[in-house]
Amino acid sequence: MFNDNDKSRDTRDSEPRERDDIIIGRNAVAEAFRSGRAVDSLFVARGERSGSVSKLIAIAKDKGVVVKEVDPKKLDFMCAHGNHQGVIAQCAVKEYSEIDDIFALAQQRGESPFIIICDEIEDPHNFGAIIRTAESAGAHGIIVPKRRSAPLSYAVGKASAGAVEYMPIARVGNLASAMDELKQRGMWIYCADMDGEPYYGTDLRGAIALVIGSEGYGVGRLIKEKCDFCLSLPMKGKINSLNASVAAGIIMYEISRQRLLDR
Repeated sequence: MFNDNDKSRDTRDSEPRERDDIIIGRNAVAEAFRSGRAVDSLFVARGERSGSVSKLIAIAKDKGVVVKEVDPKKLDFMCAHGNHQGVIAQCAVKEYSEIDDIFALAQQRGESPFIIICDEIEDPHNFGAIIRTAESAGAHGIIVPKRRSAPLSYAVGKASAGAVEYMPIARVGNLASAMDELKQRGMWIYCADMDGEPYYGTDLRGAIALVIGSEGYGVGRLIKEKCDFCLSLPMKGKINSLNASVAAGIIMYEISRQRLLDR
């Protein structure tokens, strides 16, 4: 139902440049961990396992930071050929929350939980736009998988227009298990899928979670099977897909509209 094949972005995005969301070098990364800096991912040159690097990997795993082994050329590109010593930490613009924090916010507001689940949304512009719309539509939080998800980078923060500061975002190791937890806590789970029922004819009130699938492939099979209902958007033109964040926004605001009816 939705896709993101629009690659018409500024050509400067494909050129190496200095970035303010990364820390390079072994000592600098070690200090970032010691200081409690919010680190999203640790990038390590493939095959690099010297003493200090192995220690950084162990610290990252202990803190729940995603470790990615990559080609050294990728590290060169990320830091504009700075002296990275085979290690780069990508910082998060804020700390990740827990699922309990999302429920606590809903309770604080005296509302039924309204949660967005992002199934492998990897484009930072889409992720930022979803965060921005979710915050505006009154969602209480977002859940993302630890792997194959855009990190909470400065690019995501910018695309969210600052909404990331107000939106609890929980990162989980197993999205399917997290969905089981939501169901145990009394939530109904819907997903956006082109084979679903029209979104405008569905009762979307109460405790609800909405799953938005990846830009290229939609909601994964296992995640779709975990959903209680599938929602579709009517496609009247010749194009049969929408950008993920656009599809998410349409359904989020229908949920928001229906929730207002209960007040």
